[in-house]
Amino acid sequence: MRFGCLGSGSKGNAWLVEAGDTRILVDCGFGIRETERRLNRLGVEVDSLAAILVTHEHSDHGRGAARVAQAARCPVWLSHGSHAMLDALGEAPLAARILDGHEAFALGDLEITPYPVPHDAREPLQFLFSDGEQRFGLLTDAGHVTPHMEQVLADCDGLALECNHDVARLEGGSYPAALKRRILGRYGHLDNAAAAALLARVAGGRLKHVVAAHLSEENNTPDLARKALAGALGCTEEWIGVADQDTGLDWREL
Repeated sequence: MRFGCLGSGSKGNAWLVEAGDTRILVDCGFGIRETERRLNRLGVEVDSLAAILVTHEHSDHGRGAARVAQAARCPVWLSHGSHAMLDALGEAPLAARILDGHEAFALGDLEITPYPVPHDAREPLQFLFSDGEQRFGLLTDAGHVTPHMEQVLADCDGLALECNHDVARLEGGSYPAALKRRILGRYGHLDNAAAAALLARVAGGRLKHVVAAHLSEENNTPDLARKALAGALGCTEEWIGVADQDTGLDWREL
């Protein structure tokens, strides 16, 4: 089982998860040509995708899903709320499959556990993936951490956790006051310290990879995110990976 990232940040997000003969794209915040270019960087052709999962309807996560799914001839799995919002925007995928946010399901060689998160979207979800042995937890957009999120993400082999911002940098930065309130709110985005606190609570002896995700280009830096997560684990900062906006993340084996 392995995972990689096409890009992570406010300009577009997409992750790959693969086990056996099954390859899934999680989110698609890029256009079809850019998605294909980024897939090719990881040695992947668009028609090899078995499915696309969409966490929520925000454009940096869902705007390319319909066209990429059409090119891949694969279904798109998402919550009822996300589908309704994409439909209202005229971006709903034709081959849509509606998820129950509290029920695990199988896609080929992967078992997928969706879980609800607090974010300012319509029925947003994040996902845990397993091939029966390894577990990879993905968390990219949430305003705060719930007990259920901790329960789902406990004792994974790999974790990608949102480290959207450093609070001091955000508060002292140039964003409008209303946008700062949104990001800092309970339905906004996780900061470095919140992600580190979550990591400290869920990390177990199986953990092989930790990746900081969804970093703000203005309100965070890779060094700050690494320092926070490394402090939670007591490891070197170099051990922590960072998924960036331009190059994403190379494949990580679990």
